Amino acid sequence: MKTLMTTVWTLVASAAAVLIYVYSGSFDAAADTLESPLTAWIAKTVRERSVAVRAADIVVPQLDDAAMIARGADEYAQMCAGCHLGPGVADNEFRKGLNPAAPELARVAGRAARQFWIVKHGVKMTGMPAWGLTHDDATLWSIVAFLQQLPTLTPEQYARMTAGSAHEEHDHMHEADE
Repeated sequence: MKTLMTTVWTLVASAAAVLIYVYSGSFDAAADTLESPLTAWIAKTVRERSVAVRAADIVVPQLDDAAMIARGADEYAQMCAGCHLGPGVADNEFRKGLNPAAPELARVAGRAARQFWIVKHGVKMTGMPAWGLTHDDATLWSIVAFLQQLPTLTPEQYARMTAGSAHEEHDHMHEADE
């Protein structure tokens, strides 16, 4: 009985300490200050585990169709390159203000199911939007098809695949409603 009471009081005291910390305003939510290593680890671990669990059952379609990859290149150039760059694309002012920093997707290979989930649902407190609210799954899979190719592209190949995309009108609201 004594162990149970000690456990209960420890949990109550811990919850009270967390609430005091939260309501004190001690946590600096500014994007231009780095968080502590512990806070960064907790946020990254929570984010990675959340995505992994939710993406586990996603069935990945064939992603090697050239037309699908080309469509994904257009979408990437219009919606993603500003934050995630591309081979041979210089860093920009916008990215410098993101915390956590947006990953340079040309430098990392990713699992398709995980990429699809992130592109569709976004990630809270990272600046990554939920494109599934405005784009249909076929469009999102085309982006993933392109992402699967992105780490293998040279700057010249990337420039050729995305040429002209940034200036096209981009409106997919109607696709999400279909």
